[in-house]
Formats: sequence, structure tokens, C-alpha cells
Amino acid sequence: MTTVRREAFGRMPPEEGGGEVEKFVLQSDSVRVEILSFGCIITTLETKDRDGQFSDVVLGFDTLEGYTRKHPFFGAAIGRVANRIANGRFTLDGKEYQLFLNNGPNSLHGGAKGFDKVLWSPQVLPNGVRFFRLSPDGEEGYPGDLKVWVTYTLSGRELAINYQAQTSKTTPISLTNHSYFNLAGQGSRDVYDHEISIEADSYLPVDDTKIPTGEVAAVQGTGFDLRQPVELGKHLQKFHLDGFDHNFCLHQGQDRRLVARVFHPPTGRTMEVHTTQPGIQFYTGNNLDGSLKGKGAATYPKHSAFCLETQNWPDAVNKPHFPNVLLHPGEKYNHTTWLVFNTA
Repeated sequence: MTTVRREAFGRMPPEEGGGEVEKFVLQSDSVRVEILSFGCIITTLETKDRDGQFSDVVLGFDTLEGYTRKHPFFGAAIGRVANRIANGRFTLDGKEYQLFLNNGPNSLHGGAKGFDKVLWSPQVLPNGVRFFRLSPDGEEGYPGDLKVWVTYTLSGRELAINYQAQTSKTTPISLTNHSYFNLAGQGSRDVYDHEISIEADSYLPVDDTKIPTGEVAAVQGTGFDLRQPVELGKHLQKFHLDGFDHNFCLHQGQDRRLVARVFHPPTGRTMEVHTTQPGIQFYTGNNLDGSLKGKGAATYPKHSAFCLETQNWPDAVNKPHFPNVLLHPGEKYNHTTWLVFNTA
């Protein structure tokens, strides 16, 4: 049985239109989630440890002001295209499109004002909430009027995030959620004691601006082989890695499949990621530097959280051999990711 509650969370600044931001609280007997109508942001996600104690396991802020200022996409819906597009450029039907460059020479996570920085229209469901927005033709340089629905539903230990979209012109689209997790509880120092596994036989090597080189490399015999669980801190040391910020290539198919699992031995918390998406970006919070004041005055240093962003492969619009990232008029974009929380 899931209960859904809505309440006021704040108002947008006048220069942003001053609209009201609501918070939706989804609660089952084992999980409690709070989600904003601004950016579809997951602000709180509480799960039980093996002793039945709840802790909030996602990074974020106590107030709307934290989210309207610059921050690393904590908890937000990302679009039109998650991850990086090389030089912010692509060509469709002979026409070149130029996007805003917000990540060195590249466009990242939808540009200057992506889906994470706008108000969505909410609709309460029996066990969740659905958000809608129309991304107009030309927004952030992307073609086509894009109708987008992001739906969060909570059932027992499982949080489902469904993304649907329709377009008036062919456009690239890749939607994800950018929650930062620490299963010890948000505000904990690092995630080195977490054990992680990712069901991927290959990954995408990147250049020094984090754009895939085009190679699809086998994980076998490398630090990217996470098919068996590894303890993160020891694994980074063993392979002299500064952290992960890489796309892992998942087995293709439209069916739900288990793609990643994280276990935190001290608390017993586990998180499974199931998805229909072709890729998952594993990011270990390498750019967190302790400068942001988060919830309860916590600071978030480097490696104090991890992200498992289910999505299409980065820069797929410029790499014909990557999974198709284009949505055509008359088609429906439809992907779901499930986060399942348990204790072991």
C-alpha cells in the first residue's frame, strides 16, 4: 500500500516566472520518496537498514534555493539528451544543429536550461505522480515540439521511473534520473565500502573531454570488469582509477533486466537497478569537492556518492554504430527504470 501526499515546497524566483513548486511524498512500508515538480527532482529517498532503521540515501538540499542555484544535477530528470554530445553539434536530414556548450567543448545533460531546471505539471496517481511538459521546438537548439511524461510509482520496495515522449520533428532523446546515492546515508564521507556489480561485457572508452572515442571495449581483464561484485575503494586503488564516469553497454532488448546491484555491508542495504535502456553511466561523484552545503548542513566531498544513470550511450547522435537515439514523429519513446531496495 502506497500513500501519496502533496504539499507546497516553495516558489520559483520572480525572474524564473515565480511559479509554485510542489513536493510529492510517496510512502510504502519500506521506502519513502520525496519528489519536486521542479526538475522532477528526487530530494529524499529513505530506505531501511537490516535493523529496520530508515535513512535518507540520496544527496540534495533542504530548500528550493539549493536546487535553483548551480549544482551537479542532484536527483533531477535529465533531457532532452542525457550525458555529452561532442561539440554540441549534430546533423539531421542534412541540417546541422548547434547546442549550448556547458561542459568544456561539449553539451551536457540538455544544455544551459535542461529538463532539470524547469517546472513540470503534476498529476497525482494512486501510487505515484506523473509529470508533464512540452519542450518547444528549438528549446536549447533541439528540433521539434517534444511532449514528455515522467512518472514515478512506488510499490513496496520498488520505485519505478517511466519516461515517455512524442515529437513533431525528428529529434535525439535520451532521458534519465541523476540521483546521487550513498547507502550508508547521505552526508556519509565516501562510498568506498560499497560493493558494486554491473552486468556489462563492454564499456565505452572516452577522450579527455569524456566523449566516447567510438570504440566499444571489452571489460574482460580491465578495471571496468564489474560483472562480479567489487569493493569500490579497494578496486579503485588496485586499478589506479580516479573514479568512474563511464557508460557501460548493456545487453540490448526492450525487456526489463537487472543491470546493476550495490550492497553496503555495514547497514545491509542493497539497491538493484533494472531497466529497458541500452546503457548505464556509472559515476562516482569525482567532481564533488565539499563546497556544497547539503541536507542537514552535510558537505559532499569527492566520492561521497555514486550515480547509476540508465540512458542511451553518450554522443550516440554522432555515432551511427551506437544504439539509435532518434525519435521520429508518430513514434513513442518509452523506457522504464526500476530501483529495488532490500536488506541483506
